[in-house]
Amino acid sequence: MRILAIVAQVPGAEERLKVAEGGVDLGASKLVLDTMDEYGVEEALRLREAGAGGDTAVEVIVLGVGPSRVEAALRNALALGADRAVLVDSGAIDLARDVVATSKVIAEVAKRERADLVLCGAQQADSDSQALGAAVAERLGWAQATWVTALTCEGRTLAGRHDVDDGQQDFRLPLPAVVTAQQGLNEPRYPTLPNIMKARKKELRMEVLAGFDVAPQVRLVKQELQHRERLHRLIPGSDAKAAADELLRALREDAKVLA
Repeated sequence: MRILAIVAQVPGAEERLKVAEGGVDLGASKLVLDTMDEYGVEEALRLREAGAGGDTAVEVIVLGVGPSRVEAALRNALALGADRAVLVDSGAIDLARDVVATSKVIAEVAKRERADLVLCGAQQADSDSQALGAAVAERLGWAQATWVTALTCEGRTLAGRHDVDDGQQDFRLPLPAVVTAQQGLNEPRYPTLPNIMKARKKELRMEVLAGFDVAPQVRLVKQELQHRERLHRLIPGSDAKAAADELLRALREDAKVLA
C-alpha cells in the first residue's frame, strides 16, 4: 500500500509580510511546513504504524510541488518518518495559487507512484484555498472525504468522520481515495535527532514541471496589504454608566465586534 502525502511551504505564523512590486516578498521570511499538511503527514505515518496495508507493507511518500526551496519542507517530512520524497520543481513558474495546475501534477505523480491514498491539508494556510483535495480526486476519478477528524483503514476500505455544514458525518470509502486533513485528526509528532540524521540519507527524487504538460492558468496581477485607519472615537460626558452603555452599543452596532 502506498500513501502519498502532499506538503507545501508557507510563511511562519509570526512572520511579518513585506509587499514589494505588487507581490509578497518571501525572501527574508522563515518558511515552514503548512500546518494542515502536517496533519496529513502524521496521519499517513499513523496508518502505516497501525498496519493499514494488512499483510502488505505501507510506504509513505511525501510530494512537494513548487520552487527548489520546498526541499526543506520535504526533508522535514522525511525527518518525521516518511519513507521517501518527490519534489516537482516549478522553477520560476508560481503554482501556489493555481489549484487546477497543481492538482494535475499531483494526480500524475499519484498515478506514476501507484498510490492507494492521497492525503493533503484541508485548507492552504497562505491562500486559504480548500479546493486542492477535491481537484485531485476529480482528476483521478477517486472517492474523497474532506475535513476529516477521524480515520481508520480496514483492508481496502477507509472509515472515519468528517465535518459537514451542519455538524459531523461518519463515512466509508473504497480505496483508492483522497482525504483532506485538519486540526483534530491527530497531534503531529516532532522529529527526533536520529530521524533528522536519517532523513539526510533518504531518497528525495527531483523532477521538473516540464515533464507534466502543465500550463498555468492563473496570473497574479497585484497583491497589497489591507490598511484600516483607526476611528479614534471619543465618548464625551461625565456619567460613567452612560459612557459605558454607549461604548457597548458602539462595539456591537458600529464596530460589530461584540454579539
